[in-house]
Amino acid sequence: MHNNYDLAIKSLYQNLNNKNRVYSLNIPDIPNNHALIMLLITVVALYFFRRDDIPLETSSLAVLVVLCLVFTVFPFEINGNHLEPASLFFGFGHEALVTVCALMIIGHALVRTGALVPVGRSLAKLWKISPTLSLLITLIIAATLSAFVNNTPIVVLLLPILTNVALRTNTDTSPMLLPMGLATLVGGMTTTIGTSTNLLVVSVASDMGLPRMGMFDFSLPAVIAGVIAIAYLWIVAPKLLPKRSPSLPDTSPRLFSAYLNINEDSVANGKKVSEILKLTDDQMNIESIQRSPDYRNIVALPDTIIKEGDRIHVKDYPDQLKEFESVLQATLFSGSQKVDDDNPLNAEKQMLAEIVVIQASGLVGKTLKQVQFARRYGISVIALHRDGKAMDIGRRSIGHIPILTGDVLLVQGDGEQITELKESRGFLIIDGASDLPQSKKAPLALLTLFLVIASAAVGLLPIAISSMCGVLILLATKCIDWSEVSSALSSQVVLIVVASLALGSAMMQTGGAEYIAQLFVALAFDLPPAGILSALMLMLAVLTNIVSNNAAAVIGTPIAISVASQLNVPVEPFILAVLFGANLSYATPMAYKTNILVMNAGGYQFSDFIKVGLPLILLMWVTLSFLLSWLYL
Repeated sequence: MHNNYDLAIKSLYQNLNNKNRVYSLNIPDIPNNHALIMLLITVVALYFFRRDDIPLETSSLAVLVVLCLVFTVFPFEINGNHLEPASLFFGFGHEALVTVCALMIIGHALVRTGALVPVGRSLAKLWKISPTLSLLITLIIAATLSAFVNNTPIVVLLLPILTNVALRTNTDTSPMLLPMGLATLVGGMTTTIGTSTNLLVVSVASDMGLPRMGMFDFSLPAVIAGVIAIAYLWIVAPKLLPKRSPSLPDTSPRLFSAYLNINEDSVANGKKVSEILKLTDDQMNIESIQRSPDYRNIVALPDTIIKEGDRIHVKDYPDQLKEFESVLQATLFSGSQKVDDDNPLNAEKQMLAEIVVIQASGLVGKTLKQVQFARRYGISVIALHRDGKAMDIGRRSIGHIPILTGDVLLVQGDGEQITELKESRGFLIIDGASDLPQSKKAPLALLTLFLVIASAAVGLLPIAISSMCGVLILLATKCIDWSEVSSALSSQVVLIVVASLALGSAMMQTGGAEYIAQLFVALAFDLPPAGILSALMLMLAVLTNIVSNNAAAVIGTPIAISVASQLNVPVEPFILAVLFGANLSYATPMAYKTNILVMNAGGYQFSDFIKVGLPLILLMWVTLSFLLSWLYL
């Protein structure tokens, strides 16, 4: 399956080693038709990757299918060898994808076992002593952990801690949350396993015949730039952020549980459930029906006949409940107490909580109704916030909205129900009301992570194999089970990686990547190699804030190698320019999934990311451009 791909990369690598090659200052000739089609598909793919109304999984699968169809209907040969469309599926078995998935599972195990809880508790204590110093330490810890663990669990750990600190100290969360989230992105680019983007760039470069980079081979420039970035996030960024309110304030309306007592004169007496629902314009949601004389519960089927003495259990806002009482000419009770002006509704035992949905919840891409959220947890969803603002939908429509990663649900239930939900995997409760759980398996999960990193760092095992061994250890020791393995994996990550690898491979094999490289060099011919390297990094930085960083990285890697070939200069700094540029996902909320988590939790606006992220991108771009030129060219 990989014969065509291997031939293409060997041919390109031979070009890289051709030191007598001189690039032209003229605009290159138009490439072959297949290369032009690949360039067109790339532009269309990047557009659809950016669309919020189309699931990223769907866009990725569509790109993969279209590529296969193009090479099936219009065969393409390279050096006399036919390009097999099935070879474009190689991404499903690519070591980069295997490693990414394994590390996502290990990161989920750390959260599930509470292995990082001691770090969180220590930070919470330190914040009470010195907030300024605590912010610096938090940023350093967040960046350091993200160098070895996917940054999503790090953000999941720190968000409730910092929110709780703000509540207890009566301070604003704005100077804390966004800098912390960006610090995890900064730390993630210091090792080959820090982000999926790093793994993809390193793996694709290795596939193309270049020496494989070790775990810490590019840590020096990344750490130097990271120190400057942390200083910026500590000193400057908090001053750029205005005060923001939490995404879901505690003043949101509450639901009330009550009973509509059906008497002889009620218009509901003798009518079917479907008929009385029409009387309320289908606004009333019947929880259950209690039938006298023993008030046993009966199922509220559409054909169930309502009788005198029945109690219809409903849950809604006070004004809605009073409306139902009036329409049905029933009597509203709360417990055994009739509801009137002297005895208003009371929800003193009910609590509100904010829940951020993450990938492991099993909700992503599904509706609350499909997963029977209310029945499973006994909790009502009052509101849904997305992209930092409340969605303009009725409460009864919430159950029909597909849930996305980073969505915030405002839920209501009693204390026990909220506590039970906190112990469920996949939900981030942003109230900090209780300590995070820590199990006896936590030390074992930490030891497993250490062994995975150490064995790869010393060259004992490739990271793909060591990470898979780590997953097996976690399963064998019951730190996680198979249901948690499946929930830890992200279909978005899997499909965008596979589609990006296929697209990058097709561009390379047809000559599309070579054409872009020649065009890039021709347009920048007045610049020295260091200037072209800097321009390449800036182009990737812009691209990664608009589309998927993984897509930008995989497509950019063969282009970077081709650019180095045109210039007859070392390839490694240009590979790192792509790697670092694709990691500068700071300026937009959609640039990286943790940005969405932070945006919702802190109530940030799009402009806040621009204010803080854009200067950070420019700072990192200038710093890394200088370091790469100084260290490698």
